[in-house]
Amino acid sequence: MATIYRTTMKPTKLELIGGWLPKQSWYAGEADTPELMNAGGFRLDDPAGAVGIEIMVVVDTSGQEPVAYLVPMAYRGAALDGVPGEALIGTSEHGVLGTRWVYDGVHDPVLMAQSRALLRGEATPQHQNDSDTPDPAVTVHGTAPDDGTDVRFHRVLRPVEAAPEPSGHVVAGWTWPDGTAARGVVASVTPR
Repeated sequence: MATIYRTTMKPTKLELIGGWLPKQSWYAGEADTPELMNAGGFRLDDPAGAVGIEIMVVVDTSGQEPVAYLVPMAYRGAALDGVPGEALIGTSEHGVLGTRWVYDGVHDPVLMAQSRALLRGEATPQHQNDSDTPDPAVTVHGTAPDDGTDVRFHRVLRPVEAAPEPSGHVVAGWTWPDGTAARGVVASVTPR
């Protein structure tokens, strides 16, 4: 199980994401510098204990209406070989672990493997801020077959009242700036 450290990161996660987010093709905002808040998310465990995995929801409040984004992140103790340059969100100094390379999780093989395991019912979502604590608010609907499928992360989140997709998908919650709770599909099975 992953250990959550009560320490600092410089720059912070929100600072890293704030510089990276506007460069993404799916960014729906108009500001070059979004105003971000941590609105929710969960973690997955790396069985080898080497990679930190966080599926984070951030809300940008810079526009007329807030926009929720899903940012799957992999935290590594060294640079990841064989990934494109845009896969790196940035580096940060962790108060306990030292320099961490923070990657957009869709480019990280460990994060993607654990996401597939979650959709197969073989991994348990963990609380975003507490060590060794399952998060029952994250629900998996349907299951993914072992072969021939991959995971698609829903980058711009929209609230849904009920599970809209019959195939395997993950539903998680977040909080809007006014304190209203929302839930939506954050990841789903897609053919390879």
